[in-house]
Amino acid sequence: MPSEDHFSKALYTIDIGQNDLAEGFLANLTIENVNASVPDIVNKFSANVKNLYSLGGRSFWIHNTGPIGCLPYMLTPFSKSSEKDSTGCLKPHNEVAQYFNLKLKEAVTQLRNEFPLAAFTYVDIHSVKYSLFAKPQKYGFKLPLVTCCGYGGQYNFRNDGICGSTITVNGTKTIVGSCEDPLVRVVWDGVHYTEAANILIFYQISTGSFSDPPVPLKQACHRTLN
Repeated sequence: MPSEDHFSKALYTIDIGQNDLAEGFLANLTIENVNASVPDIVNKFSANVKNLYSLGGRSFWIHNTGPIGCLPYMLTPFSKSSEKDSTGCLKPHNEVAQYFNLKLKEAVTQLRNEFPLAAFTYVDIHSVKYSLFAKPQKYGFKLPLVTCCGYGGQYNFRNDGICGSTITVNGTKTIVGSCEDPLVRVVWDGVHYTEAANILIFYQISTGSFSDPPVPLKQACHRTLN
């Protein structure tokens, strides 16, 4: 175990939102009801950050939530009933994600005011991830909305044929495995991104270009003075 003083020197990375919103969507809550849950989710986030601060945490690298409406585990159940944008993503689901991000950024601003000795970096990972779906060719990707490791349907995703599970196809049992070339795919298992996509995402957000304040990752442990 590291010594106690290391905890005050650490960078606490928080990536929040996707699972919270997905739980509401997959429970068949309306868009309005999921939207209404956002303030409570963000309040719990703030409470947890305050708890970390009370335990010595001083540097926080906070990611907003990605475009959940572009992921196959959302597209598969809702693509027929929801409006899509020009990229093929679920427009109302992504609008909820953007509302969540608005409230999250407001909470981060409030935390900065409340704890001026801490360093809070808000990272717009949503914009980076959405660009992979909107302009896949720019980054060398293909079929951005289709699951690499999955089985069945338009998006190669079914709950009864998830990555690594055993299914029966034409009377033969088989394990659901990877697509031929994961290096050119964005989505791994319908929920998570591929390693290739994550490497590119990390490279972009680590520069500070998508951060507020716009500091690179290596400086995120230093408070920015206004």
